[in-house]
Amino acid sequence: MIELFNLDVAVENFGPLLAGLVVTVELTLVVSVISLGFALLVALAGMSRFTWLRWVVKAYVEVIRGTPLLLQLVYMYYVLPEVGIRLPSFVAGCLALTLNYGAYVSEVYRGGIQAIAAGQHDAAAALGMTHGLAMRRIILPQAIRIILPTLGNYFIGLFKDTALCSAVSIQEVLFTAQIIAANNYQYFTLYTVTAAMYFAVSFPAARLVGYLERVTRGGYRRRRT
Repeated sequence: MIELFNLDVAVENFGPLLAGLVVTVELTLVVSVISLGFALLVALAGMSRFTWLRWVVKAYVEVIRGTPLLLQLVYMYYVLPEVGIRLPSFVAGCLALTLNYGAYVSEVYRGGIQAIAAGQHDAAAALGMTHGLAMRRIILPQAIRIILPTLGNYFIGLFKDTALCSAVSIQEVLFTAQIIAANNYQYFTLYTVTAAMYFAVSFPAARLVGYLERVTRGGYRRRRT
C-alpha cells in the first residue's frame, strides 16, 4: 500500500515550513498596515473637490481591478528592471500587494464614509469644525466601525494571496514547500502540512472577524434603542 502521508517527512521539514509561514505572516502584516493608511489617502483623494485628482484615483482603481494580482507581482519584480528599477523580492511583493489591496480597501473606506448620514457633516459644520477636523473626530470613527468586519475579511484574503508571491521568489510557506517537494517528491505530505498551516492561521482570524461583526451589530442595536 502506498503511504501518502509520511509523518517522518512532515516532522523533518516542519521547521523550514514554519519559517516560511513566518515570512507569510510578516508579509501579511506589513502589507496590511501600509495598505490601511494608503487606502485611506486614496479614498479621500477619490472624494476630493478636484476633478483631476478624482480621475487619477479612478484610473488607478480601474487598472488594479482590471489586471490580475499575479501579473502585478510579476510586473514589479521582472518588468520594472527593464526601465532601471530593481527591487528586492520582498519589497516588490509588498509593493504589488499594497497597490492591489489599497485599491480595493479604498473603495471600502469610501463606502463607509458615504454611509454616514449627511446630517453628521452638517452638524460638524454648524459647530465650526473644518472638513478635516470633522473627518478625524466624527466621520472616520463611525465609518471604521462600519467597515471593520469587511476589512478583516480582506486581510484574511491577503494572507492567502501571499502564496502568489512565490512567483517572485519570496520564500513564503508555499514556495518553501515547492522547493522541498521538488527534491523529495513528497507532494502529498508537504502540501497537506502547508494547507494545515494556512488553515491554522486563517480559521481563528475568520472567527475573530465574525466576533467583531457581531459586536459591531450589537453596538448599533443598542444605539438605536
